[in-house]
Amino acid sequence: MLVLSTKSEFREHLETVRALGRTVGLVPTMGALHEGHLSLIRAAVADCDVVALTIFVNPLQFGAGEDLSAYPRPLERDLELAEDAGADVVFTPSTDEMYPEPTLSNVHVEELTAGMEGASRPTHFDGVTTVVTKLFNIAGPSRAYFGEKDFQQLAVVRRMTMDLDQPVTVIGCPIVREADGLAMSSRNVYLSASEREAATVINRALRAGAAMISAGERDPSVVETHMASIIEAEPLAELDYAVVVDPDSLETPAELVSGTTARLLMVAKVGTPRLLDNLGVDVP
Repeated sequence: MLVLSTKSEFREHLETVRALGRTVGLVPTMGALHEGHLSLIRAAVADCDVVALTIFVNPLQFGAGEDLSAYPRPLERDLELAEDAGADVVFTPSTDEMYPEPTLSNVHVEELTAGMEGASRPTHFDGVTTVVTKLFNIAGPSRAYFGEKDFQQLAVVRRMTMDLDQPVTVIGCPIVREADGLAMSSRNVYLSASEREAATVINRALRAGAAMISAGERDPSVVETHMASIIEAEPLAELDYAVVVDPDSLETPAELVSGTTARLLMVAKVGTPRLLDNLGVDVP
């Protein structure tokens, strides 16, 4: 496995790969790899000739009060896991390499970034879309793999890629969960034993909401209220939001329509970390 740290090396390597007629799978991450990330690498391995992983803790997507310096950076372990999962090349730039000058330009996606994470973390998505655009520009034509756990992010990146005619196909991959249903996340390491047990309430609330829809409930506000009540009954959990949205527009419909798909999204704070999760449900 090749490890590269400069933009020019990474760009030139992937240009050479494509010149030889080989396809590129791109997996952008901030490191601290877990099984969710590894599932993206494996999906890229199955689809593409060469898999390029990026590990970069992007300062632009950290807001006020969010501790960038505390974000885990176990690079040696990440490289071992990446190689075992089948990555061919890893791009590990420094902050100075990615941002040699103060960033005067940014990429902003309207509407899709207004609610949910965009409301809780106002500068977050501009940081995400700006760095992803940079990575797409450096890597070139490819298939890019993102997890569905950050569902709003996935929708935003898809729309950005379409709007800007970026030569990248965005692939969404299923959420990887622990045996008790908790979505895998780099933030889970910050949970104490009691908080870790309490965190399972998030997935339970989502499944309860999906069950209501499957049983015939068509009013999103009723489903949202029920999910919120389950979180509020857990003393160690503090709800940020629980919403039912259209998976493309990310807007809450007035009524769920039979034959469509809804997405249930939830964020709750358990101890220190904010934990994201979501669940898709077909409206019968």
